Amino acid sequence: MREGWEAEAQNWAKFARTQGHDHSHEDINLPAFLDLLPQPASRALDLACGEGRLSRMLGSLGHQVAGVDAAPTMVQLALSQDDARPAVLGDAASLPFRDEAFGLVVAYMCLHDIDAMAEAVREVARVLQPSGLLCAAIPHPINTAGSFQTRDPAAPFVIAASYLEPAPSVMVAEREGYRLTFHSEHRPLEAYFRALEAAGLVTETLREVGAPDNVASRDPAARRWQRVPLYLHLRAIKMGTRRSG
Repeated sequence: MREGWEAEAQNWAKFARTQGHDHSHEDINLPAFLDLLPQPASRALDLACGEGRLSRMLGSLGHQVAGVDAAPTMVQLALSQDDARPAVLGDAASLPFRDEAFGLVVAYMCLHDIDAMAEAVREVARVLQPSGLLCAAIPHPINTAGSFQTRDPAAPFVIAASYLEPAPSVMVAEREGYRLTFHSEHRPLEAYFRALEAAGLVTETLREVGAPDNVASRDPAARRWQRVPLYLHLRAIKMGTRRSG
């Protein structure tokens, strides 16, 4: 998957930086995810930062953030913007940071794109301070296991093959002349939560994110995503000295 995203880096930057092309990010995923984040405090890591759009957003909200990505072109793109935050080249499964370097790690729409996902979660735990937080967003595993048969709001949702078996996933998106191939892997919920458990991270918040009413009112077809979740959001804590409040 790493090679796939390196090959798509320029296409991804054009797609991500064009307002209105990534509707589900802008209207559904990001607003819900921002509600999951703690207030800015200690240093934050944007895991698999891509071209840097989330790092820039976090920085604008007051987070002291740095990014890391395994794709060299993504890191170059992340550093190319006027409001760029620091970003370095690195493997999520072997992060180039010292132990307990961050109070927050943000894994926004990346764990499903990382080949060694469990090892990456273990590394997240290593670089988190005691009581530090991991905030993560992925496509909901029920979403990646199947699809709606049509765009009708009442369309049936069908599991294509197996929910429980991991499987490569390749999706092509086209928007007004842009063509982008997403390289990822379907994994069941258990795979992610076993990785969190093994890393010593305890989930304190879990959200299944679908289309909010304001989106569904503009696009009736989006109402089907009020029956099946698009995204899974979670916040997990590294056990140590407990946080107050």
